Amino acid sequence: MTGRFPQVRPRRLRATPAMRRLVAETRLHPAELVLPMFIREGATDAIDISSMPGVQQHSLDSFRRALNEAAEQGVGGVNLFGVPTSKDAEGSGATDPDGILNVAIRIAEEEVGDALVVQSDLCLDEFTDHGHCGVLAADGSVDNDATLLRYRDMAVAQAEAGAELVCMSGMMDGQIAAARDALDTAGHSGTALLAYSAKYASAFYGPFREAVASTLQGDRRTYQIDAADGRQGLREVMLDIEEGADIVMVKPAMSYLDVLARTADVSEVPVWAYQISGEYAMITAAAQNGWIDRDAAAMEALVGIKRAGADAILTYFAVDIARKLNQEAGLRTSGSTAAVSGVASTGKAPE
Repeated sequence: MTGRFPQVRPRRLRATPAMRRLVAETRLHPAELVLPMFIREGATDAIDISSMPGVQQHSLDSFRRALNEAAEQGVGGVNLFGVPTSKDAEGSGATDPDGILNVAIRIAEEEVGDALVVQSDLCLDEFTDHGHCGVLAADGSVDNDATLLRYRDMAVAQAEAGAELVCMSGMMDGQIAAARDALDTAGHSGTALLAYSAKYASAFYGPFREAVASTLQGDRRTYQIDAADGRQGLREVMLDIEEGADIVMVKPAMSYLDVLARTADVSEVPVWAYQISGEYAMITAAAQNGWIDRDAAAMEALVGIKRAGADAILTYFAVDIARKLNQEAGLRTSGSTAAVSGVASTGKAPE
């Protein structure tokens, strides 16, 4: 025999569900999950998103029901995206108090504001007819500084509607400082800012484009980070913290766990990650084909994101996984040992 075997046997700590649960390094809780939600102006009922089975564009009525379901399962927050019926070059619907996103914020605050955090997406892409995250210059490029003026107005409009956490997703230089100044000047110093700091130009955003009825012309590679550049993501994180971000985020999660881990190592504010539409769609599609167990794969992916350093995770699985975690917690309370360290038990033998 070589090494320390047979005295050292790591399998001792994997022998039973109770032992695995006791020594687990990483645990997932419903309060660490945030549900992204899409609200479609003029919809009379929920509309299925074909590339994201199980996810819908909500009418105001179905939105209320889904909000209460999320609150009942104990998720930490909801992140809201508006889908307007009309768009223009300036994205004027984003700052209209009666625009769909600001209406949705007010409804969410009224329905579940005491139970979870109401978050709002601050970006112009859902509201512009060209589909970019900012206003365009004469040459067709995204005008960073002109966009910051729109972001200032959006931040105030969302705070006045009741958003507790304004989520800056546009990847404009200086956006956190601009929004912070606008909010403080308008008397909303208590409104927190989440920075989509390390937001990468990703092929996995495809289903999201359907979800928000995107009219994007071209791509966003001049403002979102190139996939090859991990160091740039970390630089963006540090800049946003200096500008006053209360929370920083890495997006997507799956392909950027290295950036997430490095961010968690250095950040002095909470670090979140977004398990995006393409990640959800891949797991769901594979499960529909019978190739994987949906809940087990989703749980494993989420535990992996948390293990890499995320304090909270935006995920379309939020309510389903929260429900499963709650059920397993109930089973443990009643004496069952079926659940293990936040990783769902499927009843199948492990491979």
